[in-house]
Amino acid sequence: MRSTQRLGLVVAFVLVAPLGSRPTVSAQVLPNPYRLVEGWPQLPNSRPMGAVGKVVIDPDGRHVWAIVRCDRLEDPARFGDECRDSRTDPIIKFGPDGKVVKSFGGGMFIWPHGLDVDRDGNVWVTDAVAENRTPKGDKRGQQVVKFSPDGKVLMTLGAPGQSGSGPDHFSSPSDVAVAPNGDVFVADGHNDNGNNRVVKFSKDGKFIKAWGKPGWAPGEFHALHAIAIDSRGRIFVGDRGNNRIQIFDQEGKSLTTPWTQFGKPSGIAFDSKDQIYVADSESDDVQNPGWEEGIRIGDAKTGWINAFILYPWGDPRDTAGNGAEFVAIDRDGNIYGGEPRPKRLQKYVRVRP
Repeated sequence: MRSTQRLGLVVAFVLVAPLGSRPTVSAQVLPNPYRLVEGWPQLPNSRPMGAVGKVVIDPDGRHVWAIVRCDRLEDPARFGDECRDSRTDPIIKFGPDGKVVKSFGGGMFIWPHGLDVDRDGNVWVTDAVAENRTPKGDKRGQQVVKFSPDGKVLMTLGAPGQSGSGPDHFSSPSDVAVAPNGDVFVADGHNDNGNNRVVKFSKDGKFIKAWGKPGWAPGEFHALHAIAIDSRGRIFVGDRGNNRIQIFDQEGKSLTTPWTQFGKPSGIAFDSKDQIYVADSESDDVQNPGWEEGIRIGDAKTGWINAFILYPWGDPRDTAGNGAEFVAIDRDGNIYGGEPRPKRLQKYVRVRP
């Protein structure tokens, strides 16, 4: 499959599934109408770029919020705790020119991972530290933290440094999404053997309900990695370990057959035109044979894919890099991809209709 890496058009056999139907195999020619912007972004004071987690767009539609993990050299043996020993700010707001305009959160996290910005500009961050990276007595990790736009802590969900399956605990919460009414949805958790559930809270942090468990059936998950809400209020869950997206209403009712046409979904985002963008950073000939890593773009209502940005450097078996795990789209249609390896925040601009 690597022979297609540098072609402008990628021929792929993909599963395409209109809403409510069963997926069928179809051959598609998927264009890539985007080009990479070199040299974006710019960190101040010669700070090296750390592993990049989730990326989202500010309510103004122009500024970019990103998780940029701390700047110590990544030791593969300590993967999952890059910020434990650092005071470096991992939550960063970039201007349209790629320059940093705000940062905060230094010393508060072990493995900041998921991110969302609500309609009031408040910033929500998950600390998805693996359980075996949380020593007894460490009062960080396994939480979701709500910040004001200026970085003041407004609320925390979960028990710091403690994993669990009850209403007040998480097990490696990987992502968070906030509905327009303020309800909070947490993808819990990052590991195959974790809780593998979606947890819903009210806007004031009260537990409402949870759904899901480890498994392969509809409504069950393996390694939830992304959660997002579309314009119709549907909850899209990146069930990465099961190579599919599951779609629910806000009470946890399954709305359609799981979508498998987007590969192994690591990140999910939507634009104002009801287009869905899905980052696949894990597909390879072992984990998901026949699929390439990249960003697939399609219609959020029908699930039909119409474009694909291939990661020419992507190979999850290679420690040098596996492409963006998360994706965001600004009001002008520019795409941003957060890459944990090789530690880049990429910007793509559209070059043709």
